[in-house]
Amino acid sequence: MPFEDALKKTEDGIIIDIDVTPGSKKTCIPSGYNPWRKRIEVRLSENAFKGKANEQLIEVFAFFFGLTASEVCIINGRKSTKKSVLLKGLDHAKVVSIIKDELDLPEC
Repeated sequence: MPFEDALKKTEDGIIIDIDVTPGSKKTCIPSGYNPWRKRIEVRLSENAFKGKANEQLIEVFAFFFGLTASEVCIINGRKSTKKSVLLKGLDHAKVVSIIKDELDLPEC
């Protein structure tokens, strides 16, 4: 699957490369896949002001993947729309399954 290019296995879990659109009408994870950037697209309702969008991103990813907020870490791109997020303790197959199921649904 093409979106798997946005996933990287590590000792600690899985890193997902994402492209975030803050300030959207509604939160949507995933909202699509950008094959040129090899990033999963995410829309957040919070604006990128004083870290609010990053806080929402961590909360939403934790809920979406069944983790605690402490198991989700932005490892790259804290001040950018292009981010890399570490999901601690998850295996590749589980992440692929969760994302695939959501991408198969109609767009948010």
